[in-house]
Amino acid sequence: METSVTIIGIVIAIIVAIPIYFSAKSSAANKSKILNIKKKFNPTHPEEFDLTESQSNKTLTIDQKHRRFILMNFNPNQQESTYLDLKSVSSCKLVLTTEGQSDTIVKIDYEFIDKETSKKITIPFYDFDDDRIKQISAYQDHMFAKKWLKIIQDSISR
Repeated sequence: METSVTIIGIVIAIIVAIPIYFSAKSSAANKSKILNIKKKFNPTHPEEFDLTESQSNKTLTIDQKHRRFILMNFNPNQQESTYLDLKSVSSCKLVLTTEGQSDTIVKIDYEFIDKETSKKITIPFYDFDDDRIKQISAYQDHMFAKKWLKIIQDSISR
């Protein structure tokens, strides 16, 4: 009787430990990727990117003191990172692309206006075609993009 309880306990512990192990391993890999990208754009002081948040395969980070911004997209289809010096832009807004006559969001972009040339700089944030969960992620990413829009606008206006 005691042996079977011990075996069941060990099996349950293994079942719980395996997902925790893989989650921790994935988290460490993502942190390493983020740090490497920060080092790419600021090799001597990557820690100056003082505000970093991640959601749905996207990580946004900002150096509020030197006004620099990085958007990292870890989408399995297309991994990319975009760097922008916020001192060179005059404004930022979100551009939502909807599907036909409906309110279904299919694309979210950040649109920056260059101070000198007034040229639009578009940084893609969300694309419906790259989304696995579809509309649930669209809503969450839209709220996340709005939150970061405020942070970016505050940094631009300094």
